[in-house]
Amino acid sequence: MTSPTNKDIVLNAWQTFRTRDAKLIAAAFAPDAEWIAPARNATAVALDHTDHMIGAEAIARFISTEMHRLFTEIDIAFRAVHADGDSVIVEERMRATLPGGRSYDNDYCFVFVVEAGRIKQVREYMDTRKGWQMVFGEAAA
Repeated sequence: MTSPTNKDIVLNAWQTFRTRDAKLIAAAFAPDAEWIAPARNATAVALDHTDHMIGAEAIARFISTEMHRLFTEIDIAFRAVHADGDSVIVEERMRATLPGGRSYDNDYCFVFVVEAGRIKQVREYMDTRKGWQMVFGEAAA
């Protein structure tokens, strides 16, 4: 049997994220993994959370529990997945419901770095202005 490719590892991790099982999610990441998002992005500000998570457990806790305080009925649609060497790029659209029933709809790009079969780093990019408008309202942007 062949080992999973880095692309397989990242796609399998996305499936694991859906389980909201922190232990399973943490296992997809290296113990010292980092997740880096744009500074002061709307999600981090709304949740009073860091935009630079360090450690598999911190990342898993955010994915399994913390982000769901802001987003419910999450729907993620992949637009493309590209892999080259240890890097896997995921382009996606995330739709969700915000507190009070407001809609969230934003495009994202994630750059995953895989090392020794686990995710070592994630760099997250999104339309931060659009995120602020949806989370905090037009005037806040």
